[in-house]
Amino acid sequence: MKTYNLPPNPKALIFDIDSTLYTNAAYAFEQVDCQVRQFAKDRGITADEARRMVADYRKQYAAANNGKKISLGNTLLAFGIPIAQSVEWRKTLMEPADFLTRDEKLIQTLRELSKSLKLICVTNNPVFTARKTLDAIGISEFFPEIVGLDTCLKSKPALEPFEEACRILQVTPKECIAIGDRYDMDIALPLQMGMGGILVTGVEEVYKISELL
Repeated sequence: MKTYNLPPNPKALIFDIDSTLYTNAAYAFEQVDCQVRQFAKDRGITADEARRMVADYRKQYAAANNGKKISLGNTLLAFGIPIAQSVEWRKTLMEPADFLTRDEKLIQTLRELSKSLKLICVTNNPVFTARKTLDAIGISEFFPEIVGLDTCLKSKPALEPFEEACRILQVTPKECIAIGDRYDMDIALPLQMGMGGILVTGVEEVYKISELL
């Protein structure tokens, strides 16, 4: 876990979901690969060819942007796949309950955090898919609102999803802490907005946040 500019009296936590509120390598892979396979099908190419296209584009993007990573949604956008299409693919191709189960330790952690802090999720998956993920883990009750890919039609990192989260919670960025597993997607931009940040490697580190705050 790494922390960045944590505010002394935070009012809200903005959580990423995937590979943050759960740790499941198989599902993390499938979320990406199911879309790449669909892209391959639509283009009439093999799945391996599509995987190479995506990997090569991401490598080129990182080389041209000081090592920064790019989301799959923005990668597919570069190949002519609109964000709205990515939303539909994610809704139809992903089934979180096939991979994820109820997490009692996370439930207890979020119960403690929610006593004094507002909680919200900002995710690059659509709200429908994100809600199914939270349901599978057993934590939906702690997140009445989700800002998803279909909320602003913008893939992180983008200002609009984080601005929308602040608007919903009625807080300023300086009162928030962004929490996620990818610095470039989940942390860097919130820090520029004035938020604090907590970079985690998975849910095992999320369990410790209630002690930290």
